[in-house]
Amino acid sequence: MKPTLLILAAGLGTRYGGLKQIDPIGPNGEIIIDYAIYDAINAGFGKLVFVIRHYFESAFKEKMGNKFDNLDFGELSRAVETAYAYQEVNACLGDFEPPKDRDKPWGTGHAILVAGDVIHEPFAVINADDYYGPNSFKTMARFLGKKDLSGNDYAMVGYTLRDTLSEYGHVSRGLCECDEQMFLRKIVERKKVESTATGARYFEDDGTERFLSGNEIVSRNLWGFQPSIFHHLKVHFQRFLKERGYEKNSELFIPTVVDELVGKEKATVKVLRTNDKCFGVTYRRDTAKAARCIRQLIDQGLYPENLWEQS
Repeated sequence: MKPTLLILAAGLGTRYGGLKQIDPIGPNGEIIIDYAIYDAINAGFGKLVFVIRHYFESAFKEKMGNKFDNLDFGELSRAVETAYAYQEVNACLGDFEPPKDRDKPWGTGHAILVAGDVIHEPFAVINADDYYGPNSFKTMARFLGKKDLSGNDYAMVGYTLRDTLSEYGHVSRGLCECDEQMFLRKIVERKKVESTATGARYFEDDGTERFLSGNEIVSRNLWGFQPSIFHHLKVHFQRFLKERGYEKNSELFIPTVVDELVGKEKATVKVLRTNDKCFGVTYRRDTAKAARCIRQLIDQGLYPENLWEQS
């Protein structure tokens, strides 16, 4: 069975100022997730699930079109199934009543949870506004294809912090601690990480400044999960709602869930190192840099000029 790729595309783009998921960066109008999808299909993923919101459903589906319905060029001659899940504020709440002024969903943990009805096989998770590199998907596909995995054997692609930062402002990153066999010991989501002349820094919620070397292993939310994660997420989300659901902007981050599962030995997470460069579109000025990076990769022969052109 081929693994599925779950694409988290429901973000509002507050810092960006628009729907960054569908802004073009390629020479023929390609958006950033086109390149991730191209790499994932080439690596052996057989199904795409998009997590979006109803209010931009038409614009998103129009942009995606039917380009994946029947690929027929080169090595990508295969059909790819697509499905959608919707991350609305009231999704998966059970009997919980959200605050009346709550207008944003509940974070990446919630975004994965809403896809539980359409995914029943091993799957990878990515953000819709990040580029991950082809080797990252090949490495993840090999892991998910192993025959001896248990139901709670997960994985994460680990990047080097300095290679993942924006030039234009702070970002969120999951800082990782691993053992000698590269299994995850601990991961902590840091929400205000930015580059410095000597490495990086972040700020605690109380404003305390912390410095980093820039060589730390971080998550960019390229996770590999078994379907068992949906049960864990449901349990964590219900607890989260009881404890923090009445806060207007509270979010359940997937690194928080994974960190607890690892700490309680309910799951193992293999950290798969990659030398691929990872860049994203957090701020509007990141778009021009992303376009330049894609142009360089095309010139190097990694991608065709027209990504989805049929041969």
